[in-house]
Amino acid sequence: MRKKQTNTLLSALAFAVVCATVSVPTLLVAGDAVAQEQKASDKKTRRVPTLRGKVYEQLARAQSAADDAGNVEEAIAILKEVEDKSDSMNSYEKAMMYNFFGFIYYNDENYDKALESFENVVNQQPIPEKFEMSTLFSLAQLHLMQGNYDRTIEFIERWEVLNDGVIPPKNKVLKAQAYYQNKQYQESADWITQAIDEHEAEGMLPDEAWLILQRAVYYELKQPEKVKDILIKLVKLYSEPKYWIQLAGMYGELGEERKQLAIMETAYQQGFVESPADIFNMAQLYYYHRAPYKGALLMEQAMKEGVLEENLRNLKFLGQSWTLAKEQDKAIPVMMQAAELSEDGELDAQLAQILLNEQRWDDAIAAADRAVEKGEMRNPGLVYLIKGMALYNQKQYALALNQLAEAEKHQKSRAMAQQWKQFVQSEKRQAEIIETEFGNKIGRAHV
Repeated sequence: MRKKQTNTLLSALAFAVVCATVSVPTLLVAGDAVAQEQKASDKKTRRVPTLRGKVYEQLARAQSAADDAGNVEEAIAILKEVEDKSDSMNSYEKAMMYNFFGFIYYNDENYDKALESFENVVNQQPIPEKFEMSTLFSLAQLHLMQGNYDRTIEFIERWEVLNDGVIPPKNKVLKAQAYYQNKQYQESADWITQAIDEHEAEGMLPDEAWLILQRAVYYELKQPEKVKDILIKLVKLYSEPKYWIQLAGMYGELGEERKQLAIMETAYQQGFVESPADIFNMAQLYYYHRAPYKGALLMEQAMKEGVLEENLRNLKFLGQSWTLAKEQDKAIPVMMQAAELSEDGELDAQLAQILLNEQRWDDAIAAADRAVEKGEMRNPGLVYLIKGMALYNQKQYALALNQLAEAEKHQKSRAMAQQWKQFVQSEKRQAEIIETEFGNKIGRAHV
């Protein structure tokens, strides 16, 4: 049962990785261009040429066509005109031109062209380092979005080479996402854990998506204790119903069933246990923790509300729960419903046993007959044994012995059938003696 819950847990949550919104380099205005040059001048290792006004005017015209008129084709055409004259342009001007291309293609959702354009940006050297770094980061994000995980790692590492300060957590998360999607789970775990730990060390709450990624990674690494700890954090910080259910499932995975049930009960009290699968799993927990009455009430209410279907599986388990709770008056009609839906005789056999215990001899015999008719039972001899016992209680000794003889043919019921056969034969002889004795006395009294 716990295995099934875990699979449910994983199929329901499926550990989705939420990718951050791609931050495409912005289109630089004239003031921005100067600022870029000034920032670059602070770096003694790189000299960057100037963005000339004539070139900027053409780029701005393309931007205006794209932004104001919404005419992507016109904007591309203007940029193509600029590109035709690129032999006379310096590296910075070419980089800015390709940046405009990339921006327009990205907004037009032409991601392949956008990637090509942004890669052309960083291929132009020299350009301002800040400009190059922002483009490298955007390339990493775009490649992740396109499923190119090796290239995502390549560009984020090129960013790291240029970076001379602290690596921001968002960069580490991006790298962790790429490693996760590339099935390099340990590398992903290292980077996402660094990002979260550093973020928390600064007194900030980790993003929900970061924790989801971390949880997914540790699940793939088969470290359920860490998965559990992350889910506890998700429950505390975000308290989404799915995290409560998943946490309960992880306790089940770890074999801590009592904690699993406690979490499910807490979730239920908060109105988080709503889906048919979760309700059924909770009823199972009650059943296996010897609290079948609670589970039966839960399922019965869910059926009344239409949350759970009155299908074979649900009715069967509800009937079994009532039976274990020793609520036979409630169990019998439910088991009858379930048996009617079943194509084999197993449930009719179980029903026959319950009816026998309740001393409903005729009903037990009828259920046993239906079981035999349907067949495909785990222990067919038991049905004949039940029928024989019911017939004995009706003092139909000869018919009872016939059924016990059938039960004797089956290995699982043979020993019990033989014991009952001896007992019934003894009772039959005793009854015959009494009948003969009293019959003779009655006959002489009439003479």
